[in-house]
Amino acid sequence: MISYFKSTIEIIQDCFENFSQSEFDHIVDRCVETIKNGGKIVASGLGKNVPICEKFVGTLNSFGIDARFLHTNTAIHGDLGVVQNKDILFILSKSGNTIESVLLSDFVKAKNCEVWYIGFNKESQLAQKIDNQLILSMKHEGDIWDIAPNNSTTIYLILLQGIAIELSKRLDIKLDDFKINHPGGGIGQKLSK
Repeated sequence: MISYFKSTIEIIQDCFENFSQSEFDHIVDRCVETIKNGGKIVASGLGKNVPICEKFVGTLNSFGIDARFLHTNTAIHGDLGVVQNKDILFILSKSGNTIESVLLSDFVKAKNCEVWYIGFNKESQLAQKIDNQLILSMKHEGDIWDIAPNNSTTIYLILLQGIAIELSKRLDIKLDDFKINHPGGGIGQKLSK
């Protein structure tokens, strides 16, 4: 089991060592500008990326930053109404060829919002359709077949949480802001003292 952890850490470390600071700064800058212009951050995903998007949105909301989750499946069945023209939309797709994600990228054009593809395939349909993209690298998923969403979802989580934390700094979110949004649980109890 220890070898699994070592291998996973190496794969994740390799991904972020091949990830440029300027790319990260650019996507954070775009988020800052979106929020300052009255827009919101929308994260869309399918399957195992759903809880990753929800965690990202939950973190942003706890900072008081306007963010929503858009399920890629239900987006084209009315939920696309959550996206407005001042927003920034992240579409997460490892392959970049998932039919629902490709359809979403087509239909969202009418919204005139800023769209980003975040994935692992620079040759994908989404990479060809979406100008703004963050292409990540990953040597192996970590399962015995190199197919189950394992390391890819962990990489997504680390990246999105990094964006959320950096946004809280750049938007000068105060502890009192966080405290108001998190009155319950152990955190709420700790902050009430």
